[in-house]
Amino acid sequence: MTTNADWTSDDSTALFEAVLSLRDVGEAERFFRDLCTMREIEEMTQRWAIARLLAEGRPYREIAEATASSTATVTRIAQWLRHGEGGYRLVLDRLGFPTDQETT
Repeated sequence: MTTNADWTSDDSTALFEAVLSLRDVGEAERFFRDLCTMREIEEMTQRWAIARLLAEGRPYREIAEATASSTATVTRIAQWLRHGEGGYRLVLDRLGFPTDQETT
């Protein structure tokens, strides 16, 4: 696991604070569309879809097919879900997805 000092900066903190200022999905859509390329949005969307499907306990191959991803990408997201900074798990829990214990 990395520490915040390994990848954060004043600019990244400013970005995260900007995200926290968004009030609804419409504002988030507008902000991210201005901030990111369509490809970047598609990649983040795909990663979030993979994380949700992993939380549901779906098999890697099924997830890869459903998201048009490689099994390597699914495996990488699974690693971040289990051993990352805890961000995926935090949001999955808040949205009511199963815990890791329920998916194993």
